[in-house]
Amino acid sequence: MVRAAAEASLAHLPVDICAQPWNGRRKRLLIADMDSTIIGCECIDELADFAGVKEQVSAITERAMQGELDFEAALRERVAMLKGLPLSALQQAYDERVRLNPGARTLVRTMATHGARCALVSGGFTFFTSRVAQAAGFHLDRANILHDDGHGLTGTVGEPILGREAKLASLKDLSQAQGIELAETLAVGDGANDLGMIEAAGLGVAYRAKPIVAAQADAKVDHASLTALLYFQGYRADEFVTD
Repeated sequence: MVRAAAEASLAHLPVDICAQPWNGRRKRLLIADMDSTIIGCECIDELADFAGVKEQVSAITERAMQGELDFEAALRERVAMLKGLPLSALQQAYDERVRLNPGARTLVRTMATHGARCALVSGGFTFFTSRVAQAAGFHLDRANILHDDGHGLTGTVGEPILGREAKLASLKDLSQAQGIELAETLAVGDGANDLGMIEAAGLGVAYRAKPIVAAQADAKVDHASLTALLYFQGYRADEFVTD
């Protein structure tokens, strides 16, 4: 296998590898996970910090991302631990903790400029995806809805929960709506709930991902910024949109 041979020969170097056919490299649809992929944190863990339960919530998050727990059940359990958190904490968490990962805006803006549809599809929350999507330049975002009583979180989340199957469904639905073949799509993520869309996409990329995801993806990025996904598609640096 070309990829295995390349990885073996370059294992001692900080190099990210993508082995794929020359034709059809440029994708027409990008679907990206948000937490720990487009941004550098897990938003639910940061909310838990404001609620004083970060250690407990982070432990569950890690196990869910490793594929050790049912994602939907784990999300309900973690959200319940946020009951009573003031709504002001959400904006504070976004302002103080949420940062785009290196290359995120360039990746999205470049693909969008060259005609690709770009969607942020997250198992996180719409409060954050709406803001991150705007900051990075995504055309649309999908995520879960946190319930509140006008003052604080109620400890519940909207159903059905957007998890692994819903992410895969988003990939298929958006492809069909745009008249795009799955071979013309790119999906990137880091956790077990991203596996469905990563395996189904024309190019599935594991970004600094959990072992279960890295093992199944077409390519993985462990060293470079998210602009590696542009190089994988054959974009030249002078084609990048950086403003």
